[in-house]
Amino acid sequence: MLLAAEQNVAEHIAFGIIAAGMIVGAIRVVTTSNLVHAALWLVTVLGGAAALYLLLAAEFVAVTQILVYIGAITVLFLFGTMLTRARIGREGGLDNPYRGVAIVVALLLAGIVGYVLIDAFSDDQLPADPVITSTQQVSDSIFGTYLIPFWALSFVLLAAVVGAIVLARKD
Repeated sequence: MLLAAEQNVAEHIAFGIIAAGMIVGAIRVVTTSNLVHAALWLVTVLGGAAALYLLLAAEFVAVTQILVYIGAITVLFLFGTMLTRARIGREGGLDNPYRGVAIVVALLLAGIVGYVLIDAFSDDQLPADPVITSTQQVSDSIFGTYLIPFWALSFVLLAAVVGAIVLARKD
């Protein structure tokens, strides 16, 4: 019985460390003035999400998170940034005078969402023995039903890369 309690404590500590890293990364994404640094902080946030999936024993979803979001989307974002001749370093004049209002609204929304979640799920418990499915079952459920939208999204991303190349091309 003591071993299960120690495991839960270790999971909670790991969750706290990962969540803190994700919060710092998310704050740095929106506060940094360097676009490339923002993309790298986004990698930190997305990597934290993959680590949280690993804590939930969802290895397939964690690997998919790494491959699709960190591997493809972030690289596409950096690729598009570098091809469009945008300034990569610090850029002034991008700040908004309504930053204080935005912070108040963000805190208000976070409070409302927190209250609703606590009110809705305060007494619920996770099942003691979660249903474990195989990677094949998870992939069949995702790519069986949603194969055509997955392909359509890949063509949209391909069109974005081609568009960035056309815009960056010298005539």
